[in-house]
Amino acid sequence: MQSSEDTGTRKILSAVSHGSIFFNTLVVSIGVPIAILLLSQDSVIKESAKEAINFHLNMWFWWTVAGILAWLLIGIPMLVVLGIVNFIMPIVAIFYSVTNPNTAFRYPLILRLF
Repeated sequence: MQSSEDTGTRKILSAVSHGSIFFNTLVVSIGVPIAILLLSQDSVIKESAKEAINFHLNMWFWWTVAGILAWLLIGIPMLVVLGIVNFIMPIVAIFYSVTNPNTAFRYPLILRLF
């Protein structure tokens, strides 16, 4: 499939999609990849935005589960692991998007709804 975006734009928009998790944990952070998904015509950028949206949704689900389990004191280790995953995986995705602009990063072990 032909790309309608240049490599620089592809790198930036893919990295912003994955990095949006660092903006904040509210709805605004998922709005960035949704906007990129709707506005971009490039297939790699669209795939990166979909992966970022799926990562947001998965993290919200697991944070909710861990928060509920933390009341029982068995979710506290899960909260620590989620914090590490929530910080490290987007950094890996950003690095991958910048170094490999022709392929979209796929987060491991997440449920893909989009």
